[in-house]
Parts: sequence; structure tokens; C-alpha cells
Amino acid sequence: MYLFRHISFLKAVFFHSITAFGGPQGHLGMMFKTFVHQRKDISEKELLEFNAFCQMLPGASSTQTLTLIGYKRGGLPLAVLTLLIWILPACTLMGGLSFLLDYFSDHSIDPGIFKFIHPMAVGFIAFSAFRLFKVSVNNTITRIIMATVTVLTFLLFKTPWVFPCVLVAAGIATNFSDKRIPQKGIPPKKVNYGNLIIFLSIFMLAGFLSETARKQEWKNRAPYNLFENFYRFGSLVFGGGDVLMPLMYEQYVTRPETKRVEEKNPNALRMNKEEFLTGSGLVRAIPGPVFSISSFVGGMVLKDKGPGMQITGCIIGAIAIFLPSALMVLFFFPVWHNLKKYAVIFRSLEGVNAAVVGIMTGACFYLMKDISIDITDGSTVHFMNVVIIFSTFFLLSSSKIRTPFIPALCLLLGWLI
Repeated sequence: MYLFRHISFLKAVFFHSITAFGGPQGHLGMMFKTFVHQRKDISEKELLEFNAFCQMLPGASSTQTLTLIGYKRGGLPLAVLTLLIWILPACTLMGGLSFLLDYFSDHSIDPGIFKFIHPMAVGFIAFSAFRLFKVSVNNTITRIIMATVTVLTFLLFKTPWVFPCVLVAAGIATNFSDKRIPQKGIPPKKVNYGNLIIFLSIFMLAGFLSETARKQEWKNRAPYNLFENFYRFGSLVFGGGDVLMPLMYEQYVTRPETKRVEEKNPNALRMNKEEFLTGSGLVRAIPGPVFSISSFVGGMVLKDKGPGMQITGCIIGAIAIFLPSALMVLFFFPVWHNLKKYAVIFRSLEGVNAAVVGIMTGACFYLMKDISIDITDGSTVHFMNVVIIFSTFFLLSSSKIRTPFIPALCLLLGWLI
């Protein structure tokens, strides 16, 4: 009966999972269209707050934001179901790729079908930034914050610390005046740190088992090492997939080839450069979270141990990378929700929301620089890139078309043109 009440919401999550292209920024734009404007599961203000909160945590921010939507609608059980439905399609595709890589190497797959996904994602981000600008940027300080963060995001987009830093700085900036939002009443002071202890306990236990398995050369040490690696990545990575993938490359491609590791840890998990680059390219061409590359990498580093272990690697990769993100957002959000009752936190949200608009605007400009829009050279693709950006913005703002049809149409155009 509980599940039946949320069938329509879970269907929307599933369609979002198979149509959400464009990385975290594109995912957020689609969330606004689907869960705010069409379904009204959450308000614009709430989604802004959820996204800002998740940007300040390590891990997969778009996954955490969507999980919070499920949490807000149906509590912990629905949050868990939302998370599983969101990550399952992408992780299944990327895990399957680890088995099919040899086939793909022999049969060239034309990537042209995805050529218009990039400009479509820019259209989604531009639409969301425009809508949020009207809600969150309405006085001098928020305009200054938005403009400053836009420039910083454009210049430092691939620097992992830029996002949490600008959010914290923006929150501080709007606390210099207490006239707009004064403290009212005495907020609750009780904070339960038990959840934080659980998260840290798993982190330390995984590290202990992994190191023990390595030193004592356990026969089946690989799954322990793999879980620890991915749990650590999911716990410490700020900046999303663009930061995660270089760390994975160093861990499984570069590091195992160093003289020190060859001597002290010859059985270190590894994969070759060509395999990793293939996976990192294809993960951007499929819908869903970029962190799903963990399923591919987990399968590849265990593929020499047989199909059973390779499947195990895919599963461990998916679970370990997303588990810390889920634990942190579901455990810390109630603490954050409690702290919001302090005026200093509530005033900070004004600056944080303006910074989120700046991040999205800066991301829009950053992504546009990699899209060729020089229509003067007569190229059909260049002309269509411009058309796709403006058409996506127009369809989102002026029509009732359902969100999944937009990426489907872009894929069709990529195949035809």
C-alpha cells in the first residue's frame, strides 16, 4: 500500500534516470522541469536549498539532490527506492560495458547520435538559471554574489574546491546584515551525532580490512581493496565526475605501473589506459549519474578473475561509490534542517541560493565554449547547435512537453543529421 501511493513518483524517477543527460548541471535543470513544474513534488525554493546543501557535501551531488526529493516526499524508504531507481540504469549499462568492451573495439560505434546532447544540456541549465534568478536574486548583495560566482565558476570550473568555497563565502556575505532576517525565538540546540559515527565507522572498517587483506595477501583480497577505494572516493570527492575520473585514472592506470607499487604490491588492482578512456568517454554519452563509471571500472579491474568476480566488481563499484553519498545526505540533512532554525543559517541561505544561480550561469557559459556555434561557416551541425540551445529553452519555458521527449528528440536529430 505504501509503495502503491508513490508509483507515479517512482515512474517519474525512472524516466528521469533514462533521459537525464548533461551531468549534474543538466540533471538539475531536468529536476526543475519534472519534479517542480510538472509534478509539483517540491517547490523551487526547496530544490534550490537541497541542491545548495548537496553542493557542500562530497559525493554525487545530483544523486544526493534527487534522493532528498524522495526523502521529502516519503521518508527514508522512498529515499532509498529513489536512489536505487536513479542509479540502476546507468550502472547496469556501464557494468555491461565492461563485458562488451572487446566487442565495441571490433565494431566501431558511431558517437554522432549524441552530438546534440551537449547543446541540449546547455539549454536546460540556461532555463533553470533564468527561473531561479527571478526567485533568488532580488537585492544588491545577491546580484553581486551571483555575478562574482558566475565569473569564478567559469574560470575555475574544473577546480574541485571552488563550489563549496563560493557557497560558504556567499553564506557569510549575507550575514553581515541582520535587518532583513532577524533571529526569532530560540532554535532547538540538540544535535544527534550518532549518524556521523556510523559513517566514519564504515570508513575506518573498510580501510582496516583493505590494508589487512593487502598485507596478509588474502586469497580474495580484491573485493576488500575495491570497496575501500570506491568508498574513499565517494567520501572525499568534491566537484563530481570531472574530479572522480582523474583520481580513478591515477589509482588504477598510473599508480600500478610505478616502480614502488610494482615491488611492494604487484597484485594491485589495475586496468590499461585505453580501457579507462573508453569508459570515461561513454559514461558522458549515457543518461544518469557520471559516478556510474564506478560500475565499469569495478568490473574491468576484476575481469581477469572470471565472470563471477567481474560481476561482483560491477556491484561493489556501484554500491561503494554511492553509499557514502547517501549516508551523508540522509544522515546530515536532518542536522542541517535543525540548524536552519538559527537565523545565521537562514540568512546564509539567501547568499547560498544566489551563489547556486551563479554556479549554474557560469556552468552554462563554460559548457558553451566547447560547443561550436559559428553559423557563418555554413555547417549544418553548428547551426543546429544554436537551434537546439534556444529550442530547449523555449520548450521548457513555453510548452507543456514532457521532459523525456526533449533528449529523445535530440538523439533522433543526431542520428538523422
